[in-house]
Amino acid sequence: MKKRFTKEGLEKIKKELRHLEKEKRKEVADKLKFAASFGDLSENSAYEDAKNEQSMLETRIAKLRETIKEAEIIESSNGEEEFVQIGSEIEVETGDGTRKVLEIVGGNDSDPMKGKVSCESPMGKVFLDKKEGEFCTVSTPAGEKEFKIIRIN
Repeated sequence: MKKRFTKEGLEKIKKELRHLEKEKRKEVADKLKFAASFGDLSENSAYEDAKNEQSMLETRIAKLRETIKEAEIIESSNGEEEFVQIGSEIEVETGDGTRKVLEIVGGNDSDPMKGKVSCESPMGKVFLDKKEGEFCTVSTPAGEKEFKIIRIN
């Protein structure tokens, strides 16, 4: 299944992978070498900890590689979007008149504190394929919230 990213989001994943492969691997290898120098490996907790760290590191590297392999870049449109889609920046108004600007992003690019809403989240799913002027109801832990889409960029 393809994983959707903005160009910036995918670059962030690639940067993490480069860091893990070049720097973190060397750091863990040094820990293993140092711990092995203590002798008997069967009762060496430092060696066991380093082996566990190495295993987790290799698992993360494999996951990042798979993510990159399955990545699909979300292209921005020419700014004249008719419907909300991944990559859209929307201005919404809540029931109390508060306005917010949100960007609908791929699941891996989500950052709610910066207004980046995952297309896979309940809120993101509700906005997808809606037009300006439409009302959307989102179920939240605090109850139902209604939003009106004011503008789509």
